[in-house]
Amino acid sequence: MAGRGGCRDDYGYPLTAAPAAAAAYVAGVRDLLRLRRDAHVRIASSLAHDPTFALAHADLALLGHEMCIDVDIAARLADARRLVQRASERERSHIHAVDRHLQGDHRPLLAHLTVYPRDAVLLSVAMPTIAFAGVTEVPAEAWAIVEGTAPAYGDDPWFLGLLAFVRQEQRRYDDAMALSCRALDADPSSGHAAHARSHAHYETGDHVAGLAWMDGWVTGEGAETESLTHFSWHAGLHELSLGDLEAVRRRYGTQLQPRHAIGCRALVDTGSLLYRWALTPDAEAVPGLEDVARVTGRGTLEAPATAFLGMHAAVTLLALDDLDGLRRLATRCARHQHPAQREVLAPLAEALWLLGSGRASEAADRLATLAPACWRLGGSDAQREIVEETRIAALLRAERYDDARLLLDARLDRRPSPRDERWRRVAVEPLRP
Repeated sequence: MAGRGGCRDDYGYPLTAAPAAAAAYVAGVRDLLRLRRDAHVRIASSLAHDPTFALAHADLALLGHEMCIDVDIAARLADARRLVQRASERERSHIHAVDRHLQGDHRPLLAHLTVYPRDAVLLSVAMPTIAFAGVTEVPAEAWAIVEGTAPAYGDDPWFLGLLAFVRQEQRRYDDAMALSCRALDADPSSGHAAHARSHAHYETGDHVAGLAWMDGWVTGEGAETESLTHFSWHAGLHELSLGDLEAVRRRYGTQLQPRHAIGCRALVDTGSLLYRWALTPDAEAVPGLEDVARVTGRGTLEAPATAFLGMHAAVTLLALDDLDGLRRLATRCARHQHPAQREVLAPLAEALWLLGSGRASEAADRLATLAPACWRLGGSDAQREIVEETRIAALLRAERYDDARLLLDARLDRRPSPRDERWRRVAVEPLRP
């Protein structure tokens, strides 16, 4: 049966809420799925209309946990538990899945999706994307979750964008581009589709067209997107790949200042672009990462919540020449309960400590050993490249030019990049008589 007043969400599930509360919640979820800003504000406003709406309490706790936004997670979760018996069976299952997910147990969420595949909020949470960290470190498992729900969605543009992101992770770039364009034709503001398309452009070396499209989207249909710094990061990555360092400088000054970032995006977007810019041949007067560190906070830098954030924290500490901070990060991660933090992030921090201590050749070897496991750090191929680029820099610093050229040749085989071509020339020039 439908919720109070016959209220349903966009995917047909009943909502146990007053009509005004249900309408505010549905609007918030629409914005969340499109990556529009202030989705959590709209979901929160539903509670002003109906404080007994348990589902909204649970989803606010979820967004506070996943997106680093200012939500009293414990209070919202407590209210959801207190009010859960008023909810429908589907809502109770959803609330239980959120509750256990926040405790680190993802099994109820996965079980929920087998029964309620059109619960788009929780499907979003299950897949690691620009918005959420996902429920598995194994990419193929995340892909299977999304692909398993495909019959329930048909040509829904939000789902097509999510599936497009899966396809680019599978390195099926033509399929990813086709799906993302279909989704954007139906919903030009679709953030997930735009994100998948940006990856497809980058991974195929389509830097000029990708940059032009992204610049048009972020100032047009995508202007209301929550994570605009990440899309600006994508544009900056195209400019970096093209070797247009003055364009990167302008991008940083207008769109990627740390103060523009929301939550952890200053570290993940601004910090990573500055770091990779500084590694680039011929880079001059690259801004430091002090403001990134200040916005991010010492707690995240030395005690990151995820291995993905930890990867970015480690390179930021190296850029700041904070060897003591790297040591503390490595020590803490070595004792962490999460295997990826112990087995991948701790050795990464140790390797970067070696590089910062002047032991570049040893650092390069440690990074080479870690390379097959870097996927466990999370994020996308484009983001994890920061580890590979650090290894190239370490090899050049150690004057191991043959090894550096091998890495750069492999990168150029993947896609064209004037930046990598220039980097390869740097690896050749010291050998010329």
